[in-house]
Amino acid sequence: MSVNVNRSVSDQFYRYKMPRLIAKVEGKGNGIKTVIVNMVDVAKALNRPPTYPTKFFGCELGAQTQFDTKNDRYIVNGSHEANKLQDMLDGFIRKFVLCPECDNPETDLHVNPKKQTIGNSCKACGYRGMLDTRHKLCTFILKNPPESNDSGSASVKKEKEKKNRKKDKENGSGSGETGNQDNIDAPEAVDRDDDDEDWAEETTEEAQRRRMEEISDHAKNLTLSEDLEKPLEERVNLFYSFVKQKKESGTIDGADKEILAEAERLDVKAMGPLILSELLFNENIRDQIKKYKRHFLRFCHNNKKAQKYLLGGFECVVKLHQVQLLQRVAIILKDLYDADLLEEDVIFAWAERVSKKYVSKELAKEIHAKAAPFVKWLKEAEEESEGSEEEEEEEDDENVEVVYSSSARELKVETVKPDTPEKEEDDIDIDAI
Repeated sequence: MSVNVNRSVSDQFYRYKMPRLIAKVEGKGNGIKTVIVNMVDVAKALNRPPTYPTKFFGCELGAQTQFDTKNDRYIVNGSHEANKLQDMLDGFIRKFVLCPECDNPETDLHVNPKKQTIGNSCKACGYRGMLDTRHKLCTFILKNPPESNDSGSASVKKEKEKKNRKKDKENGSGSGETGNQDNIDAPEAVDRDDDDEDWAEETTEEAQRRRMEEISDHAKNLTLSEDLEKPLEERVNLFYSFVKQKKESGTIDGADKEILAEAERLDVKAMGPLILSELLFNENIRDQIKKYKRHFLRFCHNNKKAQKYLLGGFECVVKLHQVQLLQRVAIILKDLYDADLLEEDVIFAWAERVSKKYVSKELAKEIHAKAAPFVKWLKEAEEESEGSEEEEEEEDDENVEVVYSSSARELKVETVKPDTPEKEEDDIDIDAI
């Protein structure tokens, strides 16, 4: 049974059809896998290599894929239903098959591994543009470009035409008429001009600048996808270098939004306060908390994991400036708390457990001992606030009386002042009356 390539089109006479995916689950336990039986036919209808949609499934499902091109077996690890894969194929078609302008599937991909770009051209409306290379599949396409594309087929045709002309000239060299006709109809100089028009590129500085501007956005997207594939340690080092460069250039004061965006781009937002503490704090940490409060709030606001990393960075700063800061641990923690960079729950959890993750066990114990007065004060303040709130609620409940009135449509709640005991009247002498 065939379905529309663009399944958002419900027209039964829609000319672009493809077979419905057929999936077969094989194996058991850890070796279970899903074989897409008719992937070759589906890919042929989409004018894409069968490895592309298979790899797309792997990227979306977080599963490994296997390709056996000789036996036409395309496999996705795990058990997956055909309907689920069919819906996922619609996403592949929207991103990598349909024209952005006319939604027509008559498109071709143009991969340039040297420039690391993927172009898209539509035969129906003439659209030419670049694909968004942020998807993980784009990395696979750049490494495995389509075997045949427009440029390749055009070059093959031209080579065949040249060979045919040479053969015709050799065969017609005996008769002057045929030789003259060949020279007039297809002179060699004209052929060279056609080739130059097809393949030559301008080498002027302006042309190079123009081409770089066209691919700059796509190159950034490609860099984004490449950075996300790097290990966590490398991404943290990239973020460290970014913040350090901002600091050395003197632009860090107003770069809080850029720093947050870079951390989110590298997926290291939670670890941001740890890096910022190392680069922005020293023995003058109390003044620097006020100066860079906005930078840290971008990361720590309603993010307890980031606050834990901030405490780890604080311990590292104390280690580097132990003489100046160890005695002032409690007051620095209060500064962080007053700046809304740390919440009570995070401080209490940190105080309960001494960790040697960032500093030595001995220094960690000293830091916790110095912080104990602040933690105790914080707990007492929290208990007092809770107690006062409960007392106020009880007093309010005592002073509230529900008054029932037959004439009223609704119950009335009135606040009644507590009765004050009146002074007892003097005893009356009955005999005196």
